[in-house]
Amino acid sequence: MRKSHPLRRVVLATAATVSGVVLLLSLKPSTDPDAAQAAGAGAGAAQEAAQGGAGAVVSGTMTGDAAQTQYGAVQVRITVVENKITKAEAVQAPKGGTSTQKTELAVPKLNAAVVARQSANIDTVSGATYTSEGYKKSLQSAIDKANASAGASQGSGSAQAAGTFTGDAAQTQYGVVQVRITVAGGKITKAEAVQAPKGGTSDQKTQLSVPKLNQEAVAAGTADIDSVSGATYTSEGYKKSLQSALDKAKAGKGSSSGSGNAGGSSSGSSAGSSGSAGAAQAKTVTGSVEQTQYGPVQVRITVAGGKITKAEAVQAPKGGTSDQKTQLSVPKLNQEAVAAGSADIDSVSGATYTSEGYKKSLQSALDKAGV
Repeated sequence: MRKSHPLRRVVLATAATVSGVVLLLSLKPSTDPDAAQAAGAGAGAAQEAAQGGAGAVVSGTMTGDAAQTQYGAVQVRITVVENKITKAEAVQAPKGGTSTQKTELAVPKLNAAVVARQSANIDTVSGATYTSEGYKKSLQSAIDKANASAGASQGSGSAQAAGTFTGDAAQTQYGVVQVRITVAGGKITKAEAVQAPKGGTSDQKTQLSVPKLNQEAVAAGTADIDSVSGATYTSEGYKKSLQSALDKAKAGKGSSSGSGNAGGSSSGSSAGSSGSAGAAQAKTVTGSVEQTQYGPVQVRITVAGGKITKAEAVQAPKGGTSDQKTQLSVPKLNQEAVAAGSADIDSVSGATYTSEGYKKSLQSALDKAGV
């Protein structure tokens, strides 16, 4: 039998090895996780939340951080339903001169691209580069918040904490709008405007729009609600502040203890340090100073176990009839605050300004305490 030449055997072995490597490479998954991450930095809320494991499902409205551009701020809000982005919109975009035209050209295209791609990895619109880049930055921030909600909601059944949350004050052309919501069981059970435009026709528009907006917020459970005709500026301010309150509620869920206590991070941390879920360390928190027509009001509360155990006014109007009104109202307000455990208390008749200032400062203290 003719023997194979040694060099020929080496060539055949090398060829077989190369063939095997090629075959292995051909079987590699078509989607490289590292490449996908580089291309889409957090792709859609749907994909990332699912990858988060434990069947985390996200639904809700998330507003990204405002991204500053050379021509103005861009801020994006997305609506997520069962881990899919169903709607994207710019709640802020550059305006004035040619910026208005570029915004009208770019934003609808960017909105459509987000829903189609489910990611912030979308193309820049030609002729609106700065707006597009700002849009994508804010969009990624909104997606990150959606993913954070997915992580917070695992094992909890809800992406929102129970309690009362006050949104940031939103400036409008006619005045400030600020919304406070009460959340229970992951749902908005009450919405109210703690600040709204006043004076002249603004009073009528506020009385017309706010009750409707409150109802819409509770019904929708999100800030994706319709503006009230004839009160556009108030409606937009309301929705911005409402979204801020919702964001705080979701953040509160992440910091609250697993026991369901509405006391937030304070109860969680104290329980951990003491080794007992029921051993909550008391702490004292002072609210913001609220200016009223007759002088400043500032409230300080003591919180233990997620409840207000003491409330007092460290500042209140003084001088003349103000002394009488303060002596009349503050003790009642202190008692009401402890009894209600929230800033949702009645004003004292005859001391309306002091009462309103008290409630605003009280809510500020509650927000700081995480109650």
